[in-house]
Amino acid sequence: MRRKASWAALEKAAAARILVIDGAMGTMIQKHKLGEEHYRGERFQDHSKDVKGNNDLLVLTQPAIIEQIHSEYFEAGADIIETNTFNAQRISLADYHMEELAYEMNVAAAKLARSAADEWSAKTPNKSRFVAGAVGPTNRTASLSPDVNNPGYRNVNFDELREAYKEQVLGLIDGGADIILIETIFDTLNAKAAGFATLEAFEERDLELPIMISGTITDRSGRTLSGQTSEAFWYSMRHLRPFSIGLNCALGAELMRPYVAELSQVADVRISAYPNAGLPNAMGEYDEDGEEMSCKIEPWLADGLINIIGGCCGSTPDHIAHIAAHARKYKPRETPKLPPRLRLSGLEPFVHG
Repeated sequence: MRRKASWAALEKAAAARILVIDGAMGTMIQKHKLGEEHYRGERFQDHSKDVKGNNDLLVLTQPAIIEQIHSEYFEAGADIIETNTFNAQRISLADYHMEELAYEMNVAAAKLARSAADEWSAKTPNKSRFVAGAVGPTNRTASLSPDVNNPGYRNVNFDELREAYKEQVLGLIDGGADIILIETIFDTLNAKAAGFATLEAFEERDLELPIMISGTITDRSGRTLSGQTSEAFWYSMRHLRPFSIGLNCALGAELMRPYVAELSQVADVRISAYPNAGLPNAMGEYDEDGEEMSCKIEPWLADGLINIIGGCCGSTPDHIAHIAAHARKYKPRETPKLPPRLRLSGLEPFVHG
């Protein structure tokens, strides 16, 4: 079954306006200048390995900070917030010797986001707020070798990814997420494992949630790290029948536009985009302020390319407030009705007929 009320509310909202997704979680966490002791909290004081940098752990050790960040994004005008679970699966958590916390962390993260969403939905009954369970790419890639001297070597396989993702998605579902967001995809095979695991989790819980998919174009080549163009990437993922397809991270708004426009022409689902606040400077920081970033995004909105818009690395509630103000001026992209064709994908798309 579906979580009918939230799904219907999401469909209604998406038909009425361009939806706004939140900005960067990591950027906001950095502003709190947390040390090792803050990451550990009381529970993990004696943990065997340093945990500073494990931002997802903060849903257990500093929940008030995470919920406050969610609230700030809602106050700025976000319709959708992402759970603080980008690396909260056992493959990535192995770096901190915290694999066994994966399910617990996802439940806790979804509950924090759910609490903030329900609070803001109550404040604005005419504007529902939604929780997207964030499923990141992991720190491994199933398509490429990490050893340049051994191209056939892999440090993860499909089933390992599938099992890790399933555990994560079950936690997000149990914590109350409205949406499953498979994001920052640099390797389509990883994303396929995440999609398969998500469908398995739906079957196990006897429910279905909307799926959002967001890839990342890693440089000006216009391709994902595993080599696909944005059109080929869509054809690889469309079997999941997602609520939306889009791009995030890696690029600022100016460089991301042509690839968003390409997706807008070929995808018969909603289009999402949340670019970085420009490209990082020599210090690894992002210089575009909210007004500059939103002005670069506005032509996308005016040209009818977008259904869901937000920010990634370097973006803050101020960026989201500016983006939301611009988004209110425009109607959401109309989903095209495309003729039936055989559409296949390798690194390049193939359309027959």
